[in-house]
Amino acid sequence: MDAGLTAEQEDIRRTLRELLGRRCGPQEVRAATDGPAGHDPDLWTALAARLGLPGLALPERYGGVGCPVTDLALACEETGRFLAPSPLLATAALAAPLLLALGTEAQRAGLLPRIAAGTLTAALAVPGTRLSTALELTGANGGDWAGGGRAGGVQARRADGRWRLYGQADQVLDGHSAGLLVVAAHTGGFARSRTLLFLVAGDSSGLVRVRQTALDATRPQARIQLRNVEAELLGEGDDGEGVPAALAAVGDSVAAVLACEAVGAADRALERTVEYVGRREQFGRPIGSFQAVKHRLADVYVQVQSARSAAYYAAWATARESAGAARGASWEGRWRETGERVGGLALAQALEALRTAAAEGIQLHGGIGFTWEHEAHLYFKRAGGDELLFGPVHRLRARAAETARLFERREVAV
Repeated sequence: MDAGLTAEQEDIRRTLRELLGRRCGPQEVRAATDGPAGHDPDLWTALAARLGLPGLALPERYGGVGCPVTDLALACEETGRFLAPSPLLATAALAAPLLLALGTEAQRAGLLPRIAAGTLTAALAVPGTRLSTALELTGANGGDWAGGGRAGGVQARRADGRWRLYGQADQVLDGHSAGLLVVAAHTGGFARSRTLLFLVAGDSSGLVRVRQTALDATRPQARIQLRNVEAELLGEGDDGEGVPAALAAVGDSVAAVLACEAVGAADRALERTVEYVGRREQFGRPIGSFQAVKHRLADVYVQVQSARSAAYYAAWATARESAGAARGASWEGRWRETGERVGGLALAQALEALRTAAAEGIQLHGGIGFTWEHEAHLYFKRAGGDELLFGPVHRLRARAAETARLFERREVAV
């Protein structure tokens, strides 16, 4: 692994930091989240049309840039620094990889160029609150997590050659504004029980979308109700055999992207705290000059840098696996058998670093850090919100240990 960034990656980072530094101050972020879309449409246009962020990790034949997932992760590190609300994560990290992995050539050609251009946003709708399970971040996704029937969730039925969906998904990231929904649904009853993915247009008849109040307002969520909604099956076959593996692969890559994003947020929270303690005086001197404060911030710095190393490695490893899959390597079998998935573990470390940096920032800002007007609470809510969506730290680590077979009992020959 080469830890150095290329010239193109440095350009992405510098350009994004300059743009977001001007457009994503605390007041601008609050104004954007209060809007009907949950983000600033003009900023999204700049990120998509000018910088091409939604198409960074998409192949050039579909209008993308053709970069590895690493570049998207580095871009999200900068959006995380400023808590920039945008449909980038839901569209480019969750939905687009599934379209690329499972879609037919007609579906890819019809949807991916629009996603790369930023004219179409997409969201992954998973029944109930089971996104982390569907992505195999906190548990195996081979069970009945998609629900159906009396178990709730979303049920798919086929009649007269058409698929129709019934049910509800409760925590759909950017689901209230997405032009396309990728919906996980259960079908087949007891005899042929399986989970399939379906494409649902945002303006479909029978689709009800309600934006929900979320802990982290910079990550807008929606409740999706499907009332006899016509849908298109993603891919060709309806056996659902490749769906769990595709979701698991996307889960590993999105965890790496999220880890980089959390590292960017943690770094910014630490940076703002260091600035504050350097100018806030107590007993005739800056509070940052006290040894106890220095030690606390030094511990946070070490934790953030360790999390950055883990996040970068996860992004690099994910890009390597994606390249192997593109060359025809059996990445599915290798991941299933050897557990070479580090995204969840890196995400756990990054979320813990963000939570620590945000908590220390609130404490060291004193009374002002507890107020609604200050930005410190936004970073703390980002850490908590991500854990609610993608899994708490202890469960991410437990799943990583289970996947790596860390605690399996093994027979020892005597």
